[in-house]
Amino acid sequence: MELEAEGAACAGCALAWSLTAVVVGAALLVPWRLGLVHRLRYRVESSSPRHGGERVAEVLKAHGVKYLFTLVGGHISPILVACEKIGIRVVDTRHEATAVFAADSVARLSGCIGVAAVTAGPGLTNTVTAIKNAQMAETPVLLIGGAAATLLQGRGALQDIDQLSLFKTLCKFCGTVRTVRDIVPVLRKAIAVAQSGTPGPVFVEFPIDVLYPYHVVQREIIPKRAPKGLMGKSVSWYLQNHLHNLFAGAWDARDVSPLPVDVPMATAVEVQSCIEMVSRAKKPVILLGSQATLPPTPVKKVQSALESLAIPCFLGGMARGMLGRDSPIHIRQNRRDALKKADLVILAGTVCDFRLSYGRVLTRSSKIIAVNRDHSQLLKNSDIFWKPTLAVKGDAGSFLVMLAEGLKGYQAPSDWTQYLKEEDVKKEKANGEKSEEKLEKYLNPLKVLHRVEHLLEEDSIIVTDGGDFVGSAAYILKPRGPLRWLDPGAFGTLGVGGGFALGAKLCRPESQVWIIYGDGSLGYSIAEFDTFKRHKTPVIALVGNDAGWSQISREQVPLLGSSVACDLAYTDYHTVAQGYGGTGFLLNQENEEGMDDLIKAAQEECRNGNPTLINVLIGKTNFREGSISV
Repeated sequence: MELEAEGAACAGCALAWSLTAVVVGAALLVPWRLGLVHRLRYRVESSSPRHGGERVAEVLKAHGVKYLFTLVGGHISPILVACEKIGIRVVDTRHEATAVFAADSVARLSGCIGVAAVTAGPGLTNTVTAIKNAQMAETPVLLIGGAAATLLQGRGALQDIDQLSLFKTLCKFCGTVRTVRDIVPVLRKAIAVAQSGTPGPVFVEFPIDVLYPYHVVQREIIPKRAPKGLMGKSVSWYLQNHLHNLFAGAWDARDVSPLPVDVPMATAVEVQSCIEMVSRAKKPVILLGSQATLPPTPVKKVQSALESLAIPCFLGGMARGMLGRDSPIHIRQNRRDALKKADLVILAGTVCDFRLSYGRVLTRSSKIIAVNRDHSQLLKNSDIFWKPTLAVKGDAGSFLVMLAEGLKGYQAPSDWTQYLKEEDVKKEKANGEKSEEKLEKYLNPLKVLHRVEHLLEEDSIIVTDGGDFVGSAAYILKPRGPLRWLDPGAFGTLGVGGGFALGAKLCRPESQVWIIYGDGSLGYSIAEFDTFKRHKTPVIALVGNDAGWSQISREQVPLLGSSVACDLAYTDYHTVAQGYGGTGFLLNQENEEGMDDLIKAAQEECRNGNPTLINVLIGKTNFREGSISV
């Protein structure tokens, strides 16, 4: 009986302590949630005219941001005004997706974070495709989005939706700013996350009441007439307390400098293992992907490393142009045959997805070294069609530099390189002959592309946006150096052209920027000719106009017997460009003899500050028969 009494007493004590803990916890939590603690810790400068947009601008400036792309909306106006005030160039576009594509382009070419700011609700939903493209292209983009006021979220406010859930699967980081004092730490963290590891987009949501000045928010929150009764006074106290918490500590000094960025690197052991395999190989090849162009390794160092190794290279994505126009080790054709014969394949940022037939183009007899920052991409499909001899989770560019340093004096067997180059020349000669074939009614697209290739200036940047015409251009146009080729990446997104070109021209104003458009893809961003004109960013658009979605119809018609939804018209796109303030040229069989002169005239118009469009009426060829569209 005594033992039972003691047990009951102990249980009673435990229960009492538990209840006490709950009460104390609640007593501490409620003041914290209501912001009462912050009333003691921080002061509120209610007379200050400053606003949260200034804090955003300070952080962006400290992170080297030069351009902010946007489509204006009242939710984000303070950010735009503050950025302009401190020297960040605000560039407004005609569609929110273009703003994100432009930020994507700037990030790729500058090595800094690309930034786009759009208004709440439909402003943000319009960016979804562009953000997904940045995710799959592994581009560090910061998307800033407006939002309904903190007190009105979930209550039916204008353009109020659950935006964080929308972007959770698309972004590496999603955050919302609940008070002005949180702006700096949230933005610093978001930008560091975007650039660390495998780069990608991040999203930060700004409710409207953390961006406008105290007196404006006060006017909207606090009732104009003094409330009566206990309930009215309680609500008034809650609103006043909420306002105080929004601005408590808002203008206290804070560190706005960049946080450290974490980039995975290959180990010395992994590099040494690769050195040994390369030194024994008789037929090595390198497949270079976009990751090789990422910071922190400058692309010029990567280029020097590749030239030092002298291993035959196939370049894809943003890596096109890495070796210049006519490098003896750059192989452009017959990749599948080369991989069948190779005894060592280095996948430097290249992924075994549909672009490499999921790994089926790699042979079991080859040694394969895969290098990638992302573990899932590093080993994609390795359990089915291929298996790496060495898998390195690390930065591809720095890996190649370390490999070249460890193989000083090494040169890949010249007979192997010479064989691949000879086969390359044969294929390119055959492509050149195809360009001379005369079509019945319209221009041969290959001939047009060959003439553009011949007339491209050395500092030109090529942006590609389309299907069939762009697919042909990838075989013919040769970027003159690193970071002079921009394509959407693995997502295959149409509509990138306007935004990519805008970002490229801002980053490299001295360069001639070409957009290679299909007539289908042009429809997504032709309105940006207005943007090019207003912001003095002249570019040249070359439109392969074959009056249809040819990449789709090539398979759909023979397989299913109908061209439904594939047919367009030979529209006067040059006239549309003129309507937006640009210059337009029509190129067809009637003025084919003057093709070079017309292209030169377009280049001159661009030099004179006029965005220019060449509407080329092209016919159908069998050049890309068998290419995939799904």
